Amino acid sequence: MPMDTGFRSLADQLRSWPTERITRLLLARPDLATPSPHDSGQLAARAATRTSLHYALDDLNHLELIVLDAVVLANQTTKAHLSSMVNADVAAATRALSHLEDTGLVWHSLGGLRAVTGVAALLRGSPGTSGLQPFAADQEEAVRRLAAVSAEARAMLEAVDAGGGQASSSRARTRVTVDEAAGPAEELIAHGLLVSSEDGMLILPGEVGLALRGGRTTPAPVDVPPPLPTSSRASSLVDRAAAGAAFELVRNLELLLDAWSATPPRSLRGGTGLTVRDLKATAERLHVAEPTAALLIEVAWTSGLLALGTDEEGDPSWMPTELFDQWLQQPLAARWSHVAGAWLASPRLPGLVGQRDPAGKTWNALAPDLAGASAVETRRLTLGLLAEMPDGEVLAAGTGPAAVVARLAWERPRRPRTRTESRESLVAWTLTEAETLGLTAFGGLAAYGRALVAGEDPVPVLAGLLPEPVDHVLLQGDLTAVAPGPLEPALARTLAVVATVESHGGATVYRFTKESVRRAMDRGWTATEIHTFLAAASRTPVPQALTYLVDDTARTFGTIRVGFAAAYLRSDDEAALAELLAHPAAESLGLRRLAPTVVVSTVALDSLLPRLRELGLAPVVEAPDGSVHVARPDAKRAKARNAQRPAGAQEAHLTVRATAVAARIKAGDETAASRPSPPEPASTMAILHEAIDAGEQVVLSYVDGRGVAGEARVEPVGIDGGSLAARVEDDVRSFALSRIRSVRPGS
Repeated sequence: MPMDTGFRSLADQLRSWPTERITRLLLARPDLATPSPHDSGQLAARAATRTSLHYALDDLNHLELIVLDAVVLANQTTKAHLSSMVNADVAAATRALSHLEDTGLVWHSLGGLRAVTGVAALLRGSPGTSGLQPFAADQEEAVRRLAAVSAEARAMLEAVDAGGGQASSSRARTRVTVDEAAGPAEELIAHGLLVSSEDGMLILPGEVGLALRGGRTTPAPVDVPPPLPTSSRASSLVDRAAAGAAFELVRNLELLLDAWSATPPRSLRGGTGLTVRDLKATAERLHVAEPTAALLIEVAWTSGLLALGTDEEGDPSWMPTELFDQWLQQPLAARWSHVAGAWLASPRLPGLVGQRDPAGKTWNALAPDLAGASAVETRRLTLGLLAEMPDGEVLAAGTGPAAVVARLAWERPRRPRTRTESRESLVAWTLTEAETLGLTAFGGLAAYGRALVAGEDPVPVLAGLLPEPVDHVLLQGDLTAVAPGPLEPALARTLAVVATVESHGGATVYRFTKESVRRAMDRGWTATEIHTFLAAASRTPVPQALTYLVDDTARTFGTIRVGFAAAYLRSDDEAALAELLAHPAAESLGLRRLAPTVVVSTVALDSLLPRLRELGLAPVVEAPDGSVHVARPDAKRAKARNAQRPAGAQEAHLTVRATAVAARIKAGDETAASRPSPPEPASTMAILHEAIDAGEQVVLSYVDGRGVAGEARVEPVGIDGGSLAARVEDDVRSFALSRIRSVRPGS
């Protein structure tokens, strides 16, 4: 590349780049690739638009912003001069400058390094930048003017610089001569060392700041990010603890989705989320806190295992998808990788669930707008910092999270606080969720978590840390069953039907009760099937107490039959009906005895069944022909939706697309001369941006406000919104872009 002569415009420089470098630009700024530019001219024009520049500047760290600030201040300078301006190690500043060049924010003009048109205006107000208010003279003149002011005025100027380069004008006059100045503020204004802005603030011009700091853009070094406090912790301990959490995550997701297969919770109106009641019920069923339940539900949705379907009554309900059945057949490590990768690439914010939005409304799980623009980047940056820690070191428990926040403020200074979340909240949620999901433990990233963050396959590493699933339990005489390890998925789900989880951990304890056995019978199990399952699943003999429990429950199961009258109860046991009628809690059921074996109720069947079970009875539904009707609930499924693409797959997709777009741009450069005239709107913008970069004139063909067509030879100065600012002779005029019919070079 002709570094000594430079290029006429950014478009010319892009035309000189090979396809590989164009690809890197599109990967760093993916918004430039959609829609695909026709050639380098259109790519350069798009790279200078206000929206795209906003995105690019928001992705810069503190050092890169300061280097870009120095490029703007110097305006067509050399790398050596920039190194002297930036208070940083030369190698670090050079790397930052190279990044700015690769992202198309700085280019080599004929006069030297130059920032893309539009950067200066957007850079104003960025944290740490030196201020870009216009100054009427150069830096040497600023030094002379500084020497002419009083000590009090210089002290005030240094205070303004330390405070960010802005100050209130207070009562100081903004139009005053040196002889008329009264006080330090007016003295600085009179010498042009403070400039009044449009909003009434006093701004320290960049050249004055440089002179005040001895030619540096900042008084302190800018290449040293805030350190992260650490403590010692064995890597093997971190890996084992994290793997335990990963196992618990997969197991809880199985239990959650199995339960919702049978009884899917209904959605709020219009599919706008999950009710608070259903969230609480889920937390109780899984024996976890509500924030953890919200995270599990959100991860299930993000990974495509959960979606909105329709129940028997046609109401929208949350239920597993067909993908859930495929997911269950995979090894446990692969199942974890699927959901953890989806979480890492998801913009969803489970931490907001239960909090109130700016309007005072509570955020619900699965709400459509429960997402944040900075969520994905914050997760990746936070986990990336943990990945940089050496083996045996983890984030300090007390001061670590605050240090991560400070570090991210250095990594992304321009990243603003949104309406719903702050940087502090995002970091706290990331650390908590990563530990719950099993990526981290004790403030350190597990070995397989490092692989996932790096875009590698974590399954082999995690599989080596997980215990082999067992296919049996140990039945005990106290009506419990102990699982001596993680159960095979099918056994765990079947056992959960007939027993209730009493305690979690390495050895899960299940307890058998009348209610749990009755629940299995409600689902269609017979006493014989339960006995057979228990004998096959246990390595120990079935205790006699458990056999009696199953037989006693079966003996009373179906003693009372509920019919579809509205409803009726029928039983051959007259004493059972008499006992029910005499029960104090049965008064609200509206019971009335029609015959010794028949009782009717004013309560509907759907409500009567659960209320009878609350009284300790085990009713079954009687079909119209008098036979017992026991329904085996079918597993309900929703149509699989497009799940969040895992981070590694997403990056691979972007790379393939960027490569293809870069190839089309290079092909477009070769055929640009044969394009038909007049140029397309995008080509018009490209010509205007090239003229702005080169400082050249163009001929505009436009229609004025009265509808009269005309031409004008102008020198474009800048494009803002829908207007072109251009110099016509000694005057600067504004042209609406929508009224410009064509543009051609002025030479």
